[in-house]
Amino acid sequence: MKKAYVFSIYPTKNQEVTMVKTLNTCRHLYNDALAERKRRIELNRLRQTLQVFPWGKPEWIYYEDQANTLAACKDSFQKEVHSQILQNVLKRVNKSIDNFFRGSGFPRFKGMNRYDSFTYPQSGATIESGKLNLSKIGTIRIILHRNIKGNIKTCTIKRDVDRWYAIFTVEMNKAVEKVPVVTMVGIDVGLTDLLTLNTGEMVKPPKFLRQSENKLAKEQRRLAKKKLRSNNRKKQKLTVAKIHQKIRNQRKDFAHKTARTLVTRFDLIAFENLQIKNMVQNHHLAKSIMDAGWYQLQTLTASKAEEAGKQVKLCIAAGTSQTCHVCGNKQKMTLRDRVFRCNQCGNVENRDTNAANVVLDRCTAGTAGIEACKSGLSIDMMKQEATLLVGW
Repeated sequence: MKKAYVFSIYPTKNQEVTMVKTLNTCRHLYNDALAERKRRIELNRLRQTLQVFPWGKPEWIYYEDQANTLAACKDSFQKEVHSQILQNVLKRVNKSIDNFFRGSGFPRFKGMNRYDSFTYPQSGATIESGKLNLSKIGTIRIILHRNIKGNIKTCTIKRDVDRWYAIFTVEMNKAVEKVPVVTMVGIDVGLTDLLTLNTGEMVKPPKFLRQSENKLAKEQRRLAKKKLRSNNRKKQKLTVAKIHQKIRNQRKDFAHKTARTLVTRFDLIAFENLQIKNMVQNHHLAKSIMDAGWYQLQTLTASKAEEAGKQVKLCIAAGTSQTCHVCGNKQKMTLRDRVFRCNQCGNVENRDTNAANVVLDRCTAGTAGIEACKSGLSIDMMKQEATLLVGW
């Protein structure tokens, strides 16, 4: 099992300048490598159209090809960056291209201030005497608010607006003992109530974005009036970014605490497998859905449950709000209908509570439920959200 530890670091002015230069170097390398991949894809597509292949098959560029030419093509800026950081950049490009061929969109080129992290995959980053020592950067003050357990595999330096973080990915050697399922809960997520448990308990959504909308709109209006590329515009842009940062941290903190409470109370937690990307196409509800943070909450709950030896399951979301959990009768309902009244058995209860019971029944029946730590919430998704595991 892998886990991520996130710590705040406080570089000096000179060190921060060096780190920004490292980010810019990595960004340029990323764009150059991606452009080379794109040209080869377009060339193969043209050859396929003309049916002209020199050896009867298309030619591709792989990570090994670009990594082998890295040493010979290093410029003066790249020589100031640790070699494994540059290799990791090429691996990011390779992963993006692989995702493209699996059906994702073509990766975007990184504009200025759009590349915010670099990684030491094997060496170059060590902790000595409470200090973080980074190769070709120096010794940086770090706040180690908790002990790191496990073998450190990678160290990622991340910039978030005006703050810097060190993210250590560790591999836990200790096997996690599975906890026998004694207590279980079905959860229906929503907007009126963020969480509705099948026991009837409800958790109201905090709506952090809604609370900060007026302040955010005021600062954005000021930003719109600043002269383009002026220093005042840069300062105002930072002010707007800090508001977004605070909202993001508030939402993440709430999700961590809520997930911890659920994992502590229950041995099996059942969620709906919602297609959030499709749901946000409704522009009337998109802002509220994104502010609720369903995906983040489910991901954190799954990671904490895996560490505790407990289970998170997902079930098919279709029809949970329109199915009676007592008799299985299905009937149409609108979003305004908040009470479920079964036409067949006469069951009357809160719409969301009934849906939570249906979610639990589907997961415990074993027909539609899938374990989050195996296939429902895949390990790849856990890695993508590794930066969410901040000090909990």
